[in-house]
Amino acid sequence: MLYKIATSLTRTQKQCLFQFIDAIMMIVAMCAAMPLNDSVSVNGATLAAAAPQIGVMLLAAVGLSIYIGLPQVKLNAYEMRGVLMTAALSASVAVLGAALNGQIAPKLPYEVFFIFALLFLVISAAWRVTLRHCVMKIYRRGQSRMRVLIYGAGQTGQQLVAALRTDNAIQPVGFIDDNPTLQSLRVAGLPVFSPARIRDLIVERQIDRVVLAMPSISQSRQARISHRLREIGCEVHALPSFAELVGEGDLRKRVSPVSLDDLLGRNRLESELPGVSHAYSGRRILITGAGGSIGSELCRQLIACKPQCIVLLDHSELALYNIDKELRELTTNLQIVPVLGTVMDDAKMREVLSVHDIDVVLHAAAYKHLPLVECNAIAGLRNNVIGTKVIADAAREAGVERFILVSSDKAVRPTNVMGASKRLAELIIQDLATRSSGTRFSMVRFGNVLGSSGSVIPLFEEQIARGGPVTLTHGAVTRYFMTISEAARLVLLAGSFARGGDVFVLDMGDPVPIAKLARQMIEGAGCSVKDEDHPDGDIEIQITGLRRGEKLHEELLISSDMLTTPHTKILRAQESYLSEIEMANALKDLRRAITLLDEEGAKAVIARWVERATEPEQAEEAML
Repeated sequence: MLYKIATSLTRTQKQCLFQFIDAIMMIVAMCAAMPLNDSVSVNGATLAAAAPQIGVMLLAAVGLSIYIGLPQVKLNAYEMRGVLMTAALSASVAVLGAALNGQIAPKLPYEVFFIFALLFLVISAAWRVTLRHCVMKIYRRGQSRMRVLIYGAGQTGQQLVAALRTDNAIQPVGFIDDNPTLQSLRVAGLPVFSPARIRDLIVERQIDRVVLAMPSISQSRQARISHRLREIGCEVHALPSFAELVGEGDLRKRVSPVSLDDLLGRNRLESELPGVSHAYSGRRILITGAGGSIGSELCRQLIACKPQCIVLLDHSELALYNIDKELRELTTNLQIVPVLGTVMDDAKMREVLSVHDIDVVLHAAAYKHLPLVECNAIAGLRNNVIGTKVIADAAREAGVERFILVSSDKAVRPTNVMGASKRLAELIIQDLATRSSGTRFSMVRFGNVLGSSGSVIPLFEEQIARGGPVTLTHGAVTRYFMTISEAARLVLLAGSFARGGDVFVLDMGDPVPIAKLARQMIEGAGCSVKDEDHPDGDIEIQITGLRRGEKLHEELLISSDMLTTPHTKILRAQESYLSEIEMANALKDLRRAITLLDEEGAKAVIARWVERATEPEQAEEAML
């Protein structure tokens, strides 16, 4: 009922109501001021005699109130400025009453007008403050308000509390501060607690969020506090100073996102790569590893090509569920078939290719995380090599039109099991291409993908968010980078350009120094790098040493022989490959080693059949 009344009044009606209450308070203040003076005897005759003067003062109060805009001041905004306006009004009316004293009514002691001014000020301010609290309670009754703790009882924290007091959706509950002299005191009307009590306060006071109001401390310290609070299980937001919000703060502390062009060392190529719709329109397509970073982006880009059917294959139930759900939300006119399985299941692969009459296979399924595959060599070789052989043979026998393998720059003269497994997968595809008249086998090789699972960018972001340090394997390490959309477009282009046995490589510009990348990301997050020249910096870059099997510099080409394609940014590599007999022997030995779980035997197969890094290069990396 009260809420309905409060919200149904128009602004004009509210202003008229405020003027009416002010008029009543003026009469009450004048009538109360007279008996407070001992020389005035108050009775009915006295009040009747003073009525003309009270009437003139009332008219003056209404006119002056409208003139200075007091009725237009919202209750929610009635603070010191409103009190000063009320004081000016009461003083002006009192001075006018004193000037007219004895002219239109019996003369009163001048002390009465002084008392009136004080009473009018107190009563007018008091009814507004009281009404404001009542209206706020009416508005907030039944509403769910976010309860926040403010970390930092300094100037920014107090300004935040002052701003939130008028907010209907957020309720400040208290302060957290590291300063022991403030703890157990009240600041801006709220209690100040020790950081050690945060966990208990979140439960006891039902806290929804903690706001960091300490813009003067370093970004790294803010990050460490945020990380500690998130571990407790509460949501954390950092607040810049109010000066920074309007542009007067320290420009170095503002976050400026790192340019993607700076990370890549070149311009992005999405706009330079031609469309590929003609090669996939109306086709039935199988994507292996459809839930991964590259596989899922292939699915998204294929939607625009309007294929007849997309079959999604992945051995991760969650990844398959997510991409299937996403694609169904993006389109309703496409047949989408999710298949939970692995490329190592020969019977399943043949069934999928046959039942769905697949025209194109995009093989993106692979274990790619270098250290994990290095520690699990047998699993990596089984999935990346044998899995590729199974799906490629099945595609050939099913008469698939095109088969495209997603490869990696780590396959070029590899020094690790993951790279060697990808090179063996390439050799399998190259071998099948020489013996297949119906299926066009090709592969595409590219560098690191920004934002993919296990890549360096998410790792650096996580480390910076924790306040550092940022870990770097070597100060001179470099890598090629590209965006996920570039990589997916290149894979699709490879399918449209393929003639059989092709190794496609993108002109990726210059390799990016990872140390430079780490520094750019730290500075882009609003922090400074801590080193010998800057000991007071925020985040340190620590060198951890190259991991086992990791190269200092990656390559994209095994030989220098290159051929052009219909697009200037896409090159076709001319590389040697194994004969049919050599490939059969290599796979026979590898299968035996995998069956016997003989890791050393599997590595011996790699050493015999895969082009390795040159001896000087290996020696240099071993010394680092």
